[in-house]
Amino acid sequence: MKPASVQEFFRRLSAANPEPRSELEYVNPYTLLVAVALSAQATDTGVNKATGPLFARVTTPQAMVDLGEEGLRGYIKTIGLFNTKAKNVIRLSELLLERHGGEVPQDRDALEALPGVGRKTANVVMNVAFGAETIAVDTHIFRVGNRTGMAPGKTPDAVEAKLLKVVPKPYRRHAHHWLILHGRYVCKARKPDCPACPVADLCGFKEKTPA
Repeated sequence: MKPASVQEFFRRLSAANPEPRSELEYVNPYTLLVAVALSAQATDTGVNKATGPLFARVTTPQAMVDLGEEGLRGYIKTIGLFNTKAKNVIRLSELLLERHGGEVPQDRDALEALPGVGRKTANVVMNVAFGAETIAVDTHIFRVGNRTGMAPGKTPDAVEAKLLKVVPKPYRRHAHHWLILHGRYVCKARKPDCPACPVADLCGFKEKTPA
């Protein structure tokens, strides 16, 4: 995709949704970190159902440690891999208290040093909580990057690197959300809604869904 097309791609998505937001529900950087850690191999809707009651009670690392692993499991047992995730969340909460005074660090290396926090999770937290110009490549962004021809790559890291090169500076802060929402609701995996796509004429996908 040529630079002018990329510029127009994001201009249109921005015009339609100037202030995109995460569909994960949270109340502060800590609860965002927990929600994103819980969302691996799970839907945002499923995570929100579990964290609604949890975050009504727990909003700090100390409160999570006080709740304990068994108590946390009771809240998140509807989420896949909940046993491992409960263990990770309790441990990352302990480490936040031990290393960071109970605050969520803004530094990537510090975030990725926490249990259950990989590059994608760190990118989401840095972007949503702290406004960093990061792009967390999930399945939706990976698909959109490859399908449109904007940022083809065989791995999430490769797609992320290309997106960071081609996304125009004014759009980098929200590019993450525009691409996720576009992939989730328009450029869907099985049957992309090309007739309703606002950027179909810019897209390099050859097998577009007919109207």
